[in-house]
Parts: sequence; structure tokens; C-alpha cells
Amino acid sequence: MKYMLIMRATDEAFAGMGEIDFTEMIATVGRYNQELIRAGVLLAAEGLDDAEEGVVVDYSAEPPVVTDGPYGETKELFGGFYILNVASKEEAVEWAKRSPMTGPGFKTEIRRVTTIDEFPQDNEWIQKERAWREATGQL
Repeated sequence: MKYMLIMRATDEAFAGMGEIDFTEMIATVGRYNQELIRAGVLLAAEGLDDAEEGVVVDYSAEPPVVTDGPYGETKELFGGFYILNVASKEEAVEWAKRSPMTGPGFKTEIRRVTTIDEFPQDNEWIQKERAWREATGQL
């Protein structure tokens, strides 16, 4: 099963990361990533650019409203993610507990990634997506 580990932090926690030596931070995260790779569970991992560089598309109005970052009311920023292929949610939780990005203001949200097999296979759009995934080597 695939699980996404969504790395979140408060504004204060992200600000505190600026005080950590970048080379040390890369080494710490690199060691964690290497553990995931050695265990054969890592499928993807990416960090995200600063929230100030992002935009939000809000569909509450017509046409949708686009707002540049930084965002008001930001309580926790989504800073990156891992996608793991593990046997259970419990295993995903165990990997999340080992994350080096810890401390006050840091959280990891864990959500199962649904697969195309869970959708109605007789649906034309699911069949098109399946064909695309097969053609691109994703299935």
C-alpha cells in the first residue's frame, strides 16, 4: 500500500529551521532518506519552495480568486512529502516517527494513496487514465 507522509510545520517552526546549519540539515535528512531507500519503501520524496512563492486558487467565487503567498491565517505549512510503499498504516506511522524533522511545531500527516484499481474499471475516464499510466510505465 502507498502512504503519503505530509510534512507540516508552523510558521515559527519553519523560521527556526533557518537557524540550523544547512549542510547538517541535508545530512540528517539524507540519512533518513537512505534508511527508507535501504528498506525498499521510498517511492518519492520532495520538498516544497517557500510559501511566499506559491499561490492559492480559491474556488469559492466565480471566477476563482488567485491569491499570492504568503497566506493569511497560516497555521501549518505543507513543506514537503514522502510517498512510501509499505504493508500497513502502522508501518507508515513507524517510519514517520523516525523522521528527523521533529520538535515543537512539526507534524507529519499520514494518508493512504488510493490506487486506480479502487475506481470503477468500466468507466471511460478510468480506462483512459489506466492506458496513460501503462504507457508511461506507472502501472
